[in-house]
Amino acid sequence: MTVSTKNDHKLVELFLLNQTSLEKFSLFKELKSAAKASLDETGFPTLKEEEYKFTNINKRILDKIKKFTSPNAISNIAEVLKSHPLVNSLEGFKLIRNNGVYEPELSSNSEGSFTVTPFADLNQEQAEEIGTIETVSKDPFTALNSYSFESGIHIEVADGSIIKQPILLVDVVSADSMGECVQPRTYFKAGKNSQATVIEITIFVNESAVFLNEVGEWNIDSNAHIRHYKLQNGHKNELGVSNTSSNIERDATFTSVLLSLSGDMLRNNLSLNLNSSNCEGNMYGLYMLNGKTHVDNHTNVDHKMPHCESNELYKGILADHSRGVFNGKIFVRQDAQKTNAFQQNNNILLSEDAILNTKPQLEIWADDVKCSHGCTTGQLDEEALFYLRARGIGKESAKSLLLYAFAGEILDKITNSTFKNYCEEIVHERLGGSN
Repeated sequence: MTVSTKNDHKLVELFLLNQTSLEKFSLFKELKSAAKASLDETGFPTLKEEEYKFTNINKRILDKIKKFTSPNAISNIAEVLKSHPLVNSLEGFKLIRNNGVYEPELSSNSEGSFTVTPFADLNQEQAEEIGTIETVSKDPFTALNSYSFESGIHIEVADGSIIKQPILLVDVVSADSMGECVQPRTYFKAGKNSQATVIEITIFVNESAVFLNEVGEWNIDSNAHIRHYKLQNGHKNELGVSNTSSNIERDATFTSVLLSLSGDMLRNNLSLNLNSSNCEGNMYGLYMLNGKTHVDNHTNVDHKMPHCESNELYKGILADHSRGVFNGKIFVRQDAQKTNAFQQNNNILLSEDAILNTKPQLEIWADDVKCSHGCTTGQLDEEALFYLRARGIGKESAKSLLLYAFAGEILDKITNSTFKNYCEEIVHERLGGSN
């Protein structure tokens, strides 16, 4: 990270001027002090920095956001939740956040399957876990969240607990016409031999400009098996940065499925740390972009020990003046012999004005591994399109069928049928509308 200039600090100063005093957060005083020091040193990223060379979210925030504090609580949140189809149809445990603040009265009773503890109620040992996986030095927006969060939730699944129904984490967000900031924070701890599925969605009450700066930390203990599904389906004034990091221990599995379907500018940083032998990390993503939507996915897989496996497949469909960015890194350390690591990024461009920047990377220091990475970018297969049209299928329907088949490989990674059907309906509607 380069040391920032005075100009880079403009946005930092706006945020720091509007935050609550550190004295309020005695449990996190050290974390917040370190975060502030990191922000003071680096500022926010500009296009001069390699990691953000295609995504100038710093400027977009300055253009759209005028209030750098969290919005007030949403008074009609119960009515908002009642009208949402997925919240009503999904059978499982529901955890609700109101502009980033946990609402226990609106959330489900976990019935002993897991515990949910607001950050304010953590003991010292639990509080010290926050910021150990997603550290303030990894990304300036992680530092911003670490300094700025006023609330957060610590979710813990006990050793041996198998949660058959999904945990639905719902962020309900509403900003005023000036544009505001919401900074949710989550720490998820999966005990030994546990199993769970977590689904994350955001419900936007209005289309006022909002900056959603999320941080999630995932501690996956030995032989735990966790699935994490996340849907980004916002509006044309949503700016978002999501930093998600996981530590995966021996014999454990962590699977991430990320669907990015709408928004103004979104940046997703996802890191998997394969810390012990015989663990597995999977990353699957679908970005379907139209209008002027800009989505930037940066992924990082770190193989540290032998006999581990990672699988990564991201697919993009870009229309109109949209822009997609994919940067995937796989590191195979010297001790990580017998590693299997696979990475692929495939894209279809539906417009001459759509832009894609893709950069798969693979760095190997071990000599007994099986690794591959690659990317493809092109248009719809004309032969397949001709084949369908020759059998009486209209041009628009044929395009939709081919695009859905392309996207379906990612949707099939979702094992919860209710959430999968919900996402499929959104994708079907988008494909029908964009063709």
